[in-house]
Amino acid sequence: MRNQTRTLSLVLTLALAGLGLSAALPAAAEEGMAERTGQKIDQAAEVAGDKLGAAKDSVGRKAEQASDYMGDAAITAKIKSEILVDSSLKVLQIHVTTTDGVVNLSGAIDSQLNIDRAVSIAANTQHVKLVQNALVVKAAN
Repeated sequence: MRNQTRTLSLVLTLALAGLGLSAALPAAAEEGMAERTGQKIDQAAEVAGDKLGAAKDSVGRKAEQASDYMGDAAITAKIKSEILVDSSLKVLQIHVTTTDGVVNLSGAIDSQLNIDRAVSIAANTQHVKLVQNALVVKAAN
């Protein structure tokens, strides 16, 4: 299509030149084509900008989700390490999970005092929003 337009423009230029007329018509045709091309480039740039903005937003959301997940994993790891170093608590008896800063403690342990101690460790860990305690005192054998 582009070659046909150029060929037509060349034919018109030669015909007008042969008649002694000005070459204003081909120049106007080329100016119109340049204007349309510029508009198409502007439209493509706008679409690309919109897509880039959407991709940026999506990446931002994914990074935030990854950060939240890593934050929850770090909270869980910190609580488990504190339980591990506490000689009165048994880390294998206490299950710890964290979701959006909310810590869930579950399991069966030796005494109410140890339950209180585990809850205290979790509650005093940085970035913990809430501690949900499902720990129970295991029955004496």
